[in-house]
Amino acid sequence: MAENAMEAGGERFLRQRQVLFLFVFLGGSLAGSQSRRYSVAEEKERGFLISNLAKDLGLSVRKLAARGAQVVSKGNRQHFQLNHQTGDLLLHEKLDREELCGSAEPCILHFQILLQNPLQFITNELQVIDVNDHSPAFSENEMQLKILENTPPGTIIPLGNAEDLDVGRNSLQNYTITPNSHFHVLTRSRRDGRKYPELVLDKALDREEQPELRLMLTALDGGTPRRSGTVQVHILVLDINDNTPEFTQSLYEVQVLENSPVNSLIVTVSASDLDTGNLGTISYAFFHVSEEIRKTFQLNPVTGDIRLIKYLNFEAIQTYEVDIEAKDGGGLSGKSTVIVQVVDVNDNPPELTLSSITSPIPENSPETVVAVFSVSDLDSGDNGKMVCSIENDLPFILKPSVENFYTLVSGELDREIRAEYNISITVTDMGTPRLKTQHNITVLVSDVNDNAPAFTQTSYTLSVRENNSPALHIGTVRATDRDAGANAQVTYSLLPPLDPHVPLASLVSINPDNGHLFALRSLDYEALRAFEFRVGAADRGSPALSSQALVRVLVADDNDNAPFVLYPLQNASAPCTELVPRAAEAGYLVTKVVAVDGDSGQNAWLSYQLLKATEPGLFGVWAHNGEVRTARLLSERDAAKHRLVVLVKDNGEPPLSASVTLHVLLVNGFSQPYLPAPEAEAADAAPAAPLTVYLVVALASVSSLFLFSVLVFVAVRLCRRGGAASVGRCSVPEGPFPGHLVDVSGTGTLSQSYQYEVCLTGGSGLNEFKFLKPILPSGLIQDTGQD
Repeated sequence: MAENAMEAGGERFLRQRQVLFLFVFLGGSLAGSQSRRYSVAEEKERGFLISNLAKDLGLSVRKLAARGAQVVSKGNRQHFQLNHQTGDLLLHEKLDREELCGSAEPCILHFQILLQNPLQFITNELQVIDVNDHSPAFSENEMQLKILENTPPGTIIPLGNAEDLDVGRNSLQNYTITPNSHFHVLTRSRRDGRKYPELVLDKALDREEQPELRLMLTALDGGTPRRSGTVQVHILVLDINDNTPEFTQSLYEVQVLENSPVNSLIVTVSASDLDTGNLGTISYAFFHVSEEIRKTFQLNPVTGDIRLIKYLNFEAIQTYEVDIEAKDGGGLSGKSTVIVQVVDVNDNPPELTLSSITSPIPENSPETVVAVFSVSDLDSGDNGKMVCSIENDLPFILKPSVENFYTLVSGELDREIRAEYNISITVTDMGTPRLKTQHNITVLVSDVNDNAPAFTQTSYTLSVRENNSPALHIGTVRATDRDAGANAQVTYSLLPPLDPHVPLASLVSINPDNGHLFALRSLDYEALRAFEFRVGAADRGSPALSSQALVRVLVADDNDNAPFVLYPLQNASAPCTELVPRAAEAGYLVTKVVAVDGDSGQNAWLSYQLLKATEPGLFGVWAHNGEVRTARLLSERDAAKHRLVVLVKDNGEPPLSASVTLHVLLVNGFSQPYLPAPEAEAADAAPAAPLTVYLVVALASVSSLFLFSVLVFVAVRLCRRGGAASVGRCSVPEGPFPGHLVDVSGTGTLSQSYQYEVCLTGGSGLNEFKFLKPILPSGLIQDTGQD
């Protein structure tokens, strides 16, 4: 039972798969750290103090806890625990050296101390010291031997050995046998260190005297206190059979691939016996082998063929030592040993254990540890050698670390170029054929505010029609940010104007979220035709980044100003009357209506139109320059006074207009006195005025005519006395003309002053015009000629 327990423990140990678990953060190695070896006796209870880890590392308990110290063991079981309050390294469970290491000596458990901030691996070892907790045990309760009575003294007879799961001095050391009047026992050692007994005959046997013997074989270990195991040896004394079977080889050595199929022939053992008959018939059998060997190999008792009945596993057992016994019909036997070496084949792919991963990683970060992982391969030799790699076109680097640990380190990352990486880590062994394992990890790149908002245009030109309603949306500026999250959230604002005189705060506003621009008040093209301002776009990163664009707003003209008449003035206290001689020819320039329009473009293009006239067809207005001219020759039948209403209209949509009233008086000559009566307007406006008004006007006219005749007569007499040289000379009244005959210079359509020269015929009793022509400046004459 003890031997079976030992073999089962060894099998569990050899079949354990070793996986490393490690959780790390970014950091570096602690300078001067060295691995330590601790020791503890097996079977110590849980919580047993191994050592004070804080003292061994030269750190305070608080510093040890702050650095997140962890103990990581190989294998699936955690053997240790760390008390963060005291810094003590304790046993997490009771250790059984035989279960952990089997017959291996020394029994070493490897573990790592992990310190973070900075990253530090400290490899340590714990030696599990064997205690004498197992007694030697034989596989059977009784051994039966057959010995010929004529066997000479000194003959060595092999015996079955005992097994002790302990190692070192606690393992099996020697054998004794009692009583020992005929025999003594020798303790021999195999090549693997196991000890086995051999019975030596000291005194010749006599079957007739003593046909059988019963001895007690005792196996002793070297522990304190010493433990032992016993088996009874039953010896039958046989009649003479003077030839024992002999093997052709005392030692057979074979190599078998671990992937050999079941029922494969491993080796054939052969023995011969010189005896004849039943005494020379040989049968083969295993000689005191373990249960594992019986489950793995099958021996043909007749042919000596050893075949495989279970798949081999190099990772569990590398060597089998099988003892074969050849026994003849007379009970004599011979012994041989078969050494089976299991040859490793590459039947285990590498394994990758991911210990930690850091994701997401800020872009533009220096070298950052993205992942820590370990690789392992249960095969040996080249089959267990591994190569770890990733794709070449990724900004990541694999760096080997302690033992089979690797760190995946990032290079230069730019989230705007690529925000996610799918990294395939490939682990390939060096066996034939090569086996590989792939592990995929996803690394996200987090955003850093490294891109300022960018406007879609460096400058914007917006147009808004004047007289707009307040809060009118006049346009939108837009900026984009290549970053993400808050770093890409853009806020718009108005920047201080370059011209401090521009009241930007009262003109426009901007929606900080979407960049919509609004006119705060109604704009007037005639007051402000265009203005510029700068718009800023800032993200919400830390620190915030910003950019700016120029916005030019053009105010479009609206036809909101009616034409304004500069001449003739409409607000004068007395109406303006134009004099026209009755001798004027067709096309005679009576006056010129001068008007302006505060708008621009086609809204300021003015046209003139005669809206109403006392006598239609007598006067006409030129549509483009506002000149009022006679349309035909005047006659005596034409009324002396005329009232003209001229309409001035712009070209806007809808068109606006203004009207002006002209009073034209037809005279026979400019010497005829003329005093415009204030009642004239009222008379025209009211056709049904009293008759008295007409009588007064007629009386004044007759008086004026009489006075004018007297003055002409006197002037004629004076001219005749002055001599013939003066005959026919024109008399020009001196002094300025009345102001209402002079046009107003300025921005209107009338830009010259007109003066008329009046010549009267001498010696005539009538006030007739000799000729009547305007005296014009030379420049005006040229312009008129061109017209």
